[in-house]
Amino acid sequence: MTIRPTMAFTESATKVIGIVITCVAMSVSSLAATDDISSAYSVPPQEIRAQLSAVRQNILSSEIPGVITAIYVRDTDHFAAGQVLVELDCDLQQAQLQRAVAEQSSADSLLKVNNRLSDLNSIGSLEVELAESAKMRADADVRIQEVLLKKCRIVAPFSGRVAEVLINQREYVQPGQPLIDVFDHTELELEFIVPSVWLMKLKEGSQFEVRIDETAKRYQARFKRIGVRADPVSQTIRVAAEIIDADPDLVAGMSGTVYLSPN
Repeated sequence: MTIRPTMAFTESATKVIGIVITCVAMSVSSLAATDDISSAYSVPPQEIRAQLSAVRQNILSSEIPGVITAIYVRDTDHFAAGQVLVELDCDLQQAQLQRAVAEQSSADSLLKVNNRLSDLNSIGSLEVELAESAKMRADADVRIQEVLLKKCRIVAPFSGRVAEVLINQREYVQPGQPLIDVFDHTELELEFIVPSVWLMKLKEGSQFEVRIDETAKRYQARFKRIGVRADPVSQTIRVAAEIIDADPDLVAGMSGTVYLSPN
């Protein structure tokens, strides 16, 4: 005897199969979504561009107006800390210092005389106090002129090299005008940016590898500073690193590729 399925049984079976297919589809979609989320938060190995820069670099400027009388260095020259790099015409400041010294000598003589007269009860204490005040003002004027005279010489703040001389001899300069660009070539650091999702995984002192384009060599480096604030637009943070056993051929401005992954 042949058993034929009824219409009700066929409809029930179709519904069950539909439910099973729907559940399987939802499970697959859920797994795919989970994979997408994991991919979004995973940190694949990346090659990041970096640049070498000098730790100490300055654009030296004049604090007083004047005419450049001497430039003792040129582009790429080496210099030592405390060396005079540029000198301004300071005949006026020198004359003002001489006048202040003369007034200081006069005030000192007056104070000595008044002290002797006070010992003889020939003058009152007021005259002595006025003479002391005059002597203090004269000392201060001398100090002011000495400080101004020192500003006529632009002195190197550290040992290093000249990147660029920005003025010419006999040129008149204003206060704050850039004169010479200098940097310390002996201490360089790598600067680059990384994804902000790496912030909690990067550690100061941890090492990585970098390849410098200009030398075509690979170097070991370690993190020196890690930024504490992420850029909300680019979602990146700035970091700095130092090259271990740096090559003397490395100079500021060179660039390269950092091979890094905090996974």
